[in-house]
Amino acid sequence: MTVSCVVGVQWGDEGKGKVIDFLTRGVQWVARFQGGANAGHTVVVGGDEFILHLIPSGILHPGVRCVIGNGVVVDPRALLAEIDELGRRGVRVDGRLLVSDRAHVVFPYHKAMDSLAESGAGEGQRLGTTRRGIGPAYADKARRTGVRVADLYDRPVLEACLRFNVRERNALLGSLADPRPPYHEDPDALLEEYRGLAEALRPYVADTVAEVHAAVERGETVLLEGAQGTLLDIDYGTYPYVTSSNTVAGAVCTGLGLPPRAIDRVVGVLKAYSTRVGEGPFPTEEPGGLGEHLRARGGEYGATTGRPRRCGWLDAVSVRHALRLDGVDELVLTKLDVLDEVETVRVCTAYRLGDRRVDHVPAARSDLAAVVPVYEDLPGWRATTDGVERFEDLPREARSYVDFLERLLGCPIGLISVGRRRDQVIVRGARD
Repeated sequence: MTVSCVVGVQWGDEGKGKVIDFLTRGVQWVARFQGGANAGHTVVVGGDEFILHLIPSGILHPGVRCVIGNGVVVDPRALLAEIDELGRRGVRVDGRLLVSDRAHVVFPYHKAMDSLAESGAGEGQRLGTTRRGIGPAYADKARRTGVRVADLYDRPVLEACLRFNVRERNALLGSLADPRPPYHEDPDALLEEYRGLAEALRPYVADTVAEVHAAVERGETVLLEGAQGTLLDIDYGTYPYVTSSNTVAGAVCTGLGLPPRAIDRVVGVLKAYSTRVGEGPFPTEEPGGLGEHLRARGGEYGATTGRPRRCGWLDAVSVRHALRLDGVDELVLTKLDVLDEVETVRVCTAYRLGDRRVDHVPAARSDLAAVVPVYEDLPGWRATTDGVERFEDLPREARSYVDFLERLLGCPIGLISVGRRRDQVIVRGARD
């Protein structure tokens, strides 16, 4: 298949970085279609750990060309720092990285707005954002006051946009910021700084819609990389505790400019348990000993912020919701090894809402906050899966768990990750 899309089917942090790195073998292009520097994809190559925020994970494979699409909001400071860090570690991006000229730009006032909204939110109103300015940048895009990468090279346009935005944000942030002194941005200084950043980015800027279409027309293999997860989608996730972009596979169409018929396959990435970072409902959360055990064994700390992730059992209700939205053809199950020491493995198969059984994710906030998970218990395997290379060599109970998930979710599991390294992946053979 020419074009494949990889999306997370939970609240993000499913291990997409490793999966994309694994699937990049034999691929010529990897393209990111949404999100910003609030994402963190971790790939372990040998003994070296790489954490990528804006640049697609395929950059670690020599010869693969990587695209940051127009659906991404780009922080030039963060992107240039990421390019420099990769260069220091021997990964060259020159001639391999393309940044869409239609992507919107994140500015310091976006981060200030983000931080103020979080710190000033009342009890129950805090969203738990990364404070990277992603939401305010998307908000400017929607209200048509944003600055695109192409605008960085048009001084009159850039100057007019910055003067309007800075004047507005200075007035707003100056009146609300606490403690004093009030927030203030110098539009002239910002203009000159970002014109300098634009020159540093110039070698990478391109019409990525044309580039990706040309690659597809030539029959080259393209892997489409999503950030965050389906349950954080701005429309279909656990609103308002979501990210500011569409994270579903359909966002490829708006975030890269590809038509729906161009997508040949959708791969969903599923963690063997559930985690989420930040605020919001989490029906299967285990805040006590089990949650702490999963966090310790799974290294469940945010790749971008270092925040501890909330941990709990796999929630099949929400995963089925995601599979429908994304049209997933095949699943990759990650972090199976984290469950190696668990005596009983639980899976949420439905919800209870009052005296009703619920088999879908409620849209109403109060309903979702009130659901009680209905669990099915499976025996744990209490044996290591580290180093296992074939599905048949996994402990019997681990195989049973994978088979149970396939039946419950109605979707085949083709790959299983049993460790952090890029080579710790089990490829399942054909099944009846």
